[in-house]
Amino acid sequence: MLKKAFLLVISVSLNFVFLYGCNKSTNDLTPSSGTATTSTTTTTSSTYNDLWIPPTITGKTFDLTLAKSSKQLRTGAKTATYGYNGTEFWGPTLIMNKGDFVQMNVTNNLSETTTTHWHGFHIPAIMDGGPHQMIEPNTTWKPSFEIKNNAGTYWYHPHLHEKTFQQLTYGAGGLIIIKDPIESALALPRTYGTDDIPLVLTSRRYNSDNSFTTTEHAYGDYAMSNGTHNAQISLPKQFVRFRILNAETERAYNLGFSDNRSFYVITNDGGLLDAPVEVTRVKLAVGERAEILVDLSKDAVSTSLDMKAYNANQEFGFGGSEPQTNGQFGSLLNNKDFTVLHINVKAATVNAITSLPAKLTTNIYWKESDATSTRTIRITGGQAGSAFTFDNNTYGFTTINQTVKLNAVEKWTIVNNNIFGHSFHIHDIQFKIVSRSSGAIANYESGWKDTFYIRTGETVSVVAKYDDFASSTNPFMYHCHFPNHEDAGLMGQFLVIQ
Repeated sequence: MLKKAFLLVISVSLNFVFLYGCNKSTNDLTPSSGTATTSTTTTTSSTYNDLWIPPTITGKTFDLTLAKSSKQLRTGAKTATYGYNGTEFWGPTLIMNKGDFVQMNVTNNLSETTTTHWHGFHIPAIMDGGPHQMIEPNTTWKPSFEIKNNAGTYWYHPHLHEKTFQQLTYGAGGLIIIKDPIESALALPRTYGTDDIPLVLTSRRYNSDNSFTTTEHAYGDYAMSNGTHNAQISLPKQFVRFRILNAETERAYNLGFSDNRSFYVITNDGGLLDAPVEVTRVKLAVGERAEILVDLSKDAVSTSLDMKAYNANQEFGFGGSEPQTNGQFGSLLNNKDFTVLHINVKAATVNAITSLPAKLTTNIYWKESDATSTRTIRITGGQAGSAFTFDNNTYGFTTINQTVKLNAVEKWTIVNNNIFGHSFHIHDIQFKIVSRSSGAIANYESGWKDTFYIRTGETVSVVAKYDDFASSTNPFMYHCHFPNHEDAGLMGQFLVIQ
């Protein structure tokens, strides 16, 4: 068993070095040639596995190929997975610049249809990659669009109706980093893989043959970070940036550190906050992203700490708070605190970031008083195991649930019932959360958002402008971002029309 564990660690490390060697990026987000071999070398314990860092692609043309793969995740048989561009699980991080016009070439080498949605992007509906923009097997989809979003962390993933849960479970997805002049002018960590760390949080349940369980269930039993179980990384003694995505099925994360230290939220889904927000915990529902800064400058070299999910004793409706350990809503991680990343501290880098910017940017947010129209969307159903719906209507492929006029500033109020919490996502726009019936809006979610957690029995209002793109035939989506919920019909469509 020890021999197998040792070989597994060596295999993960070799894959890590190989993927860095394939890196096409040449900008300041790219690891230097010496970075890949230095990560997590201070620990010899077989308890941990080196955190896999996705390779990067930069430029204005992005070629992605989705195919079947496999990965050694547990002792015994490899696990069947999906990956983009030859990766064993997940896909490369795409690095783009605001203002660039990009060409995306997505090839589907699976034996089933898929789509690729650019989550958080403000682009025409026909380029959005929702359920309508299907990519049949052995074909290539070629959307192109201008990058209009602010600097931040976004992601791409399948969005095929009734198949999103399964394809995400196998590992189809990847991060997108957008850069812009405002963010680039700040003294922030941005050496990808060294002090700027992508961190995709999820979990998986396994069958006896080590295959993923893809029958409907809410939670995995084993935490994964970037597709790595029991992940560790060595980070320099300075400010470090994490770009965190919750890529779960239903589980939410209440993130903090094992010594209860403060850290700083610098972005929401849609870009920089006005200033860093100091916290000891940050909650992320499925699909939400946050970038945080953590100060390791006072930590001694060779010491360690853990980033943890403090998920024990959460409110009813918080994903993963259920007491069950098995079954559809059970998990070995339910109602527990657990580690998502073990961090070993190493020597600082040259030109280390050791101070925190007091100011990040100046956002001009929409207010309730700016809204020229309002609409209310209710989450219904879910009783006695029935499917959740919006306004008692299950998703219809040709049904238009809402029609919005181009350039309208609208307030959408989402009303949740008393069955469970949800993660609500609107395509096309970034919005401002203006009210929560449960109380004050958390300071760390005060920026631009495209996804938010709505508690059991809560009402949340958001305001956004629906500008730039109109079509009388091609809809955008709004939906719960629990992939099993959207597959079951908790999804609606809206047109933006002239």
